[in-house]
Amino acid sequence: MQRFEGKAVIVTGGGGGIGGATCRRFAKEGAKVAVLDLDQAAAERVAGEIRAAGGAAQGFRCDITKRDEVDAAVAGVTAQLGPIDVLVNNAGWDVFRPFLKTDAALWDKIIAINLVGALNMHHAVLSGMVERRRGRIVNVASDAARNGSSGEAVYAACKGGLVSFSKTIAREHSRHGITANVVCPGPTDTALFADYKEGAGNPEKLVQAFERAIPLGRIGQPEDLPGAILFFASDDAGYVTGQVLSVSGGLSMAG
Repeated sequence: MQRFEGKAVIVTGGGGGIGGATCRRFAKEGAKVAVLDLDQAAAERVAGEIRAAGGAAQGFRCDITKRDEVDAAVAGVTAQLGPIDVLVNNAGWDVFRPFLKTDAALWDKIIAINLVGALNMHHAVLSGMVERRRGRIVNVASDAARNGSSGEAVYAACKGGLVSFSKTIAREHSRHGITANVVCPGPTDTALFADYKEGAGNPEKLVQAFERAIPLGRIGQPEDLPGAILFFASDDAGYVTGQVLSVSGGLSMAG
């Protein structure tokens, strides 16, 4: 039997690089996957790829910053796939800019997507998990939360907040059979990293600097993340909660 046979899984930002790779991996291991994304076409593309490969998935458009859309999406997922067993908060967004060159409007958008959106998802999903006395939550933060990152001050603050929030949820809901853990990607070859490179002004030099700094000698790929995410979501991690794991090729070594 596969690890996630028959389980309903939500992945936010499921139409993107890390999110898409995670959705495909869950489906390969038997899950019924709800692919949530602001870009409906991207969500449906990933869901279609999963179904074409013989898996079970549905795409849902959802702006996680809007609670009414979150509630509607969660209701739709439950109606089509069943009670939610696993929530993966993966959606994120940033503009790479020194803090003094940002403004309050940009702060609000970054905070809404990277922190408030995750709060909305937790609030909408947790009550059902509590009622059933089981559930797995995996929050995708960033090594920027652990080390800081030039040009990402507000984003790093949000991801740091998500780490602390996850630990609190882990404490509050352990008695309900719910675990909450965090995966922190390092530099990963996604659309967000492409924007980061362009903002740096010399993308090739930036990549070379990262490759020298990362002990494993390369930028991460989206497919490097699902293994850690699915571990935290699985029964193998049933006695693991409130933990933070970097998947960064050794760029961050915390212990």
